[in-house]
Amino acid sequence: MREEVTTWRKLESRAKDLAGLAEMAIAENDGHLESELSAELKSLEADLGKQEVDLLFSGPYADHPALVSIHAGAGGTDSQDWTEMLMRMYMRWAEREGFGGELLDESPGEGAGYKSVTARFTGKRAFGWLRAERGVHRLVRLSPFDQAHRRHTSFALVEVIPEIEADEAIEIRPDDLKVDTFRSSGAGGQHVNKTSSAVRMTHLPTGTIVTIQNERSQIKNREMALKVLRSRLAALQEQQRAEQRQELKGAHQSNEWGSQIRSYVIHPYTLVKDHRTGFEVGNVQAVLDGDIKQLMEAFLRWDAGRDDETARPRRSAKA
Repeated sequence: MREEVTTWRKLESRAKDLAGLAEMAIAENDGHLESELSAELKSLEADLGKQEVDLLFSGPYADHPALVSIHAGAGGTDSQDWTEMLMRMYMRWAEREGFGGELLDESPGEGAGYKSVTARFTGKRAFGWLRAERGVHRLVRLSPFDQAHRRHTSFALVEVIPEIEADEAIEIRPDDLKVDTFRSSGAGGQHVNKTSSAVRMTHLPTGTIVTIQNERSQIKNREMALKVLRSRLAALQEQQRAEQRQELKGAHQSNEWGSQIRSYVIHPYTLVKDHRTGFEVGNVQAVLDGDIKQLMEAFLRWDAGRDDETARPRRSAKA
């Protein structure tokens, strides 16, 4: 809180100094200060814009770590490869923005990529940012796995939930758990785990299954599996409440595979389009390399229901 208050007070002080400098320039009719005033104003507006984005984060879990699971959809090997590309994109985003990212579980694809993969992201408002990515992501490209090099469309489902701690209203009884252990899968050689350290935890009342195998210690994998399970149960509980509210309203909107939130087109043209906000980016490779903050910001503004000019979808075919 002290850090946030200090930031706003510094912005206020800079604004007052800038206003005083402008008054001085007008009073003395000094045109030499114009370029300095213009540069400082742009800098102040940019820093203010960053703080305005912070105001868009809502919900009790915005500051929590985020658990991101990606599942390959229709498209066979191409979709499994697409799943790996998406996880790489989020890892690159984490590196760019100073977040921590670690793989928790991975189910390798038959020919390439992943059938499913789960990672944990930590940092300031990790879940607040990554919740913008929930939904189906669609890729259109010339398939590297097709001998005829034809155009293929691939789908992957991205699930994002906040990490819930033990004292946050989700009770898990030991009798409701089934815990299995097995050897972790790996790249082979020295990376193959020789002991049964991987953990598969099943919550019997809901059928929710969590698999964790990133740590060599079974104890650490059990602890992380319990955290992920608690988080998924909290998300399931919230989903059930949301469905009840929709039922009372007499409307139901499906959030299944057909409702893609974003398309990434590499052929016959290059474009990334978010179907919720209308935001478009022409540089697909930059996006796949982790430059997704502008897409996330557009979602946050759209989700907050802003109707001012800065919240309207921006379009840039060359960005």
